[in-house]
Order: sequence, then C-alpha cells, then structure tokens
Amino acid sequence: MEQGTPLSPPAAENIADKSQERTLEPEHFPSRRRTFDMRVVVLTLLAAAIGLAAGGAAVVLLKLIGLMTNLFFYGRLSTSFVSPAANQLGLLVLVVPVIGGVVVGLIARYGSEAIRGHGIPEVMLSILRNQSRIPPRVGVLKPISTAIAIGTGCPFGAEGPIIVTGGAIGSFVGQFLSTTAEERKILLSAGAAAGMSATFGSPVSGVLLAVELLLFEFRPRSLIPVAVASAMAAALRKVSGAAWPMFPMHQLQTSGMAALASYTLIGAIVGLASVGATRAVYAVEDTFAKMPIHWMWWPAMGGLVVGIVGYILPETMGVGYVNIVRIFSGSLTEKALIMLCMLKFVSWAVALGSGTSAGTLAPLFVMGGALGAALGGGANLLFPQFGIDLRIAGIVGMAAMFAGASRALLTSIVFAFETTLQPLGLLPLLSGSSAAYMVSSLLMRTTLMTEKVVRKGVFVPSEYTADFLAQMLVRDVASREVVSLGEHLTLAEVRSRIAEGRPGSNYQGFPVLNDSGQLIGVVTRRDLLDPARMPTELVGELTIKNHAVIFEDNTLSEANELMVSEGVGRLPVVDHDNQRKVIGIISRRDIMSANHRRIEQEYERQRGIRW
Repeated sequence: MEQGTPLSPPAAENIADKSQERTLEPEHFPSRRRTFDMRVVVLTLLAAAIGLAAGGAAVVLLKLIGLMTNLFFYGRLSTSFVSPAANQLGLLVLVVPVIGGVVVGLIARYGSEAIRGHGIPEVMLSILRNQSRIPPRVGVLKPISTAIAIGTGCPFGAEGPIIVTGGAIGSFVGQFLSTTAEERKILLSAGAAAGMSATFGSPVSGVLLAVELLLFEFRPRSLIPVAVASAMAAALRKVSGAAWPMFPMHQLQTSGMAALASYTLIGAIVGLASVGATRAVYAVEDTFAKMPIHWMWWPAMGGLVVGIVGYILPETMGVGYVNIVRIFSGSLTEKALIMLCMLKFVSWAVALGSGTSAGTLAPLFVMGGALGAALGGGANLLFPQFGIDLRIAGIVGMAAMFAGASRALLTSIVFAFETTLQPLGLLPLLSGSSAAYMVSSLLMRTTLMTEKVVRKGVFVPSEYTADFLAQMLVRDVASREVVSLGEHLTLAEVRSRIAEGRPGSNYQGFPVLNDSGQLIGVVTRRDLLDPARMPTELVGELTIKNHAVIFEDNTLSEANELMVSEGVGRLPVVDHDNQRKVIGIISRRDIMSANHRRIEQEYERQRGIRW
C-alpha cells in the first residue's frame, strides 16, 4: 500500500498510454446546490393561478356558510354572511347543530374520513407522510361539510377548511403536472397560504403560516411562490369588496412601560390557557374514542352540546368574527367577556373533540381576545395608574392564544397587525405573544396543530435551523494522508499487506492509481478479499471505473448526498485543475465526526472574554 498524497507532473497525461487512459464521467462529480433557477419561475406562475383559485374558493365557501346559516336559523334563502346569534328558534336551537353533526358524520363516513378535524393537522400529515398528495375529493367535501357544520351553529371558523381547500388545489396541480414531492409541497403551501389570506385579508401572515406550519423551511424557491399566491388571493378579496381591515378599531395610543409589562404578563397567562385548551380538546377526543358508538355519530353528540351552550349564550354559535370586533371596541363588560370566553371554550372543545369538520383559528381568536380583555379589565381595577388599554389587551390575548396553541409566533403577531392595521399594537403583541410562546414551549411537547400528527407516529419538525454540514467544507475534515493502491499490484500482495495490519489496511475502499499517480477508480475491501478472486489477479482489473469524486471546496452536505446517491462510504478528493489528481479522501466517519463541533457549540458551556 502506498501512503501519502500522490503528486503527478503536468506532463503525466502525455506519458500515459492513451489507449489505457481512463477518465471520470462528469455525472459522478457533485452537483452544486442552486437555490434559485427557472423552475422557481414556473412554480411561481402556477402558484399565482392557485392563489386566485383558492381566493375564489374562499368566496364560495363564505357564501355557502351564509346560505346554510340563513336557511337553518332564519328560514330564508340568502348568501349574506350573518351570525346565528339573533335567531328566534328557542329550544329548537338544540336540534339544529345535531342535524348538522349527523350530516357531517355521514359525509365523513361515506365520502372521506379526511374531512374530520380542523384542517391544518390533516394538511401537515399529507406533507409529512403522503408526499403532499391530497385527494381531490377532500378539496370538495371539506368546504361542503364545513359550511354545514358552521351553518348549523358549530363555533368554528372558515379559515381551516379554506386552508385545506387551497392546499388541495395546489396539491391537485402538483399531481396533475410532472413535479417532485418538494415542488408539490410548495404548491400545496401556496394554496394554503392563499386560503388564509383570502379569509382574513392577511397576505403576510398567510405566508408566515405556510413557513411555520407547512413548509418547514425558509428558502427563496419556496418563499417566492407562496408569497405570490398569498398576494393574489388578498388582491382578489379586496376586489370582491370584502372589509379591510378584518377587525377595524379606533387608533391606539402608545403604551407605557407599566402597561407593556402588564401586556406581557397577560400574554403569559393566555399562553397557559392555550396549553389547557389544547389538552382539553384531546382529552375530549380520547373520551369519544372510548365510547361504544361509531365515530360517525360523534359530531351529532358534539352538536347537542353546541346547541345547549348556544341556547344559554347565542353569541357562541357560528364563526364569531362579530365578537372579535366587539371585543376590540371595548364595548363588552367584564362579565360578558368571561362568559363568552368560558362558554365558547366548552362549545369549541367538545365539538372539535367530536371530530366534526371546521376551522379552529377563529374560536382561538375569540377566546384569546375575550380572556385578554378580561384580564386587562381586572388589572385596570387593581392598578388604574398603569393605563392598560382593554383593546390592546384583547389584541394581545388573541395573538397569544394562537401563538401558544400553534407555536406559530411570527404568524400570530403579524396576523393581529394585519387584521387591525394598528402599528402601535406591535410592541405589546411582540412581548405578549413571545411570553405565551415561551410558556407553551415549557409546558407542552406538542401543539394543537401537531398532537394529532404525532399520535399517528409522524415526526413534526419544530425548529428550522441551517444545515450544519452545509456550513463546512470538505477541506475542513478530509484526510490528507491517502492510502492508495497501484493498479498493477496483485491481490496476493494486497492481501498480505492487509494481513500484516499495515496503516489504513482496515479501510473499506481504496483509490487506485496508475503508474503516473493518476486516479483511475476505487476498489473496495470486499472485492480485494473475495475468495472467488484468484490471488494473481491485478487490482486494476477489480477497480470500479468512473467512481464518484469530490472537490475540497464542496460542502459536507454535498459530500453526504453524493455518498448516499452513489452508495459508497468514501470519496477521493481531487484537484479542480487536474481531476485525476488525488489530494485527500473523506469518509462517512469524517462527516459524522464533524457533528462533534456542532454538539460542542450547542451544549458545552464556557466562560472567557477575549479582549
């Protein structure tokens, strides 16, 4: 065995016999990663069309909800978006949600079970487990079942089903065309972001929702198509004449330090409530699962609770967007806020745990806003000198509830700003939502969005960090002492050296060089020791020609991908100018050892100041 870096004079190629010269095929070199190319432009154009389609679907769904609400609660044919709170049904209000639950259960059983739930976990599951493939029938049945559920009084919002429908549109386009799983994920996320944007007129938070809950990455190739789709849906919403902003309110005033500290504490308390709300929903779901009744009938049972609560407080029924506007106006009393929060929670938790079809963002906003405003009112009674604004307390509560339940921190903050257009609320939103996020992260391993996915045995990413291997180069870890073999060595000679335990004899692969020190390929230890091979055979006859190689300025991530694609554990490192000149070698163990530096940086505490 020859140890050391083989060097060859520039004229080596002229010396070598041209008939014996072996070259490396270009496809066996590592490909440089490109974060942006013309394929992104194609995806962006598709995403723009998906955004318009998702925006149109949002308009249709809201009209359908209005139709069902008017039909069931007021006995008239109209698509105007109204609240069921003003109904005059009396005790008959107990029956309406039950009817809706029966219909939803039938659709789920005989149409598609995937319509059950509030939508976002189901979309996450399709990304993580099913390569971003959503059956087209889900995109049709989900909005229909949701319109029936909400139209019969269930305390949900339209945003979750619209997100599912938009995602289904994007997924369908990705399945119809020739796309990769990653491209389908981008198109699906574009449709989901467009659905969020079309519902609330919040294009930026729609993009952030896709990033924090669906894409699990922050790269130009995915961000640009999603942003364009979200913008197109928001523009279509504005053209359709929808209100802007979604939750209008009077101009806020700058918050003092005492008030800001109070909003932070309010956010932490609401974050604690979000943990309790999440656990309550899944406790209800587990309770239903233990019942000796087919799950098709669970939504009807949940609907009965919805009807009872709706009879006590009609404002708990339906999407509740009007309630959010009233909370932000400061017109509700302390008692009304507490009652709304508590009864909305009971109705929402039972109905959602029963597996009906609906969206959960609007109920979270109502509960969080009411709780935040109630806490602000209580703090004003105790500390009037703090100058706490109940409207800001309501906004903070709304964002904090969503941040704690979903851990989509940036989405929560930007959403509250976009739906109110109150820039002076940004600082309280930042501190309050961060406090809720921290409390939720400390007390709860999963979230309202991920618990269902985790229960199915699917890992959900919760942190989006840069690839450590992509930040290190091959030259940082590659060995410069290369153990190579000459092509004219016999197997008997090589086996003898291996038996003697020469340095590097335990390697699983060796570069093979010609007489001029030029790389001609790689031979594996298995082939060298194969008993079926005659001892008189030459190493060059066993050599794997056109073997994959790597350059020293490639990243470890690129090296790792090349090893996986080629099915090898070692790569010769070659020179750019002379690609048959070996200057080092890198193995899987070298790449694994590189992670030691990352582990040290993350866990090893040090003290020291360098002046």
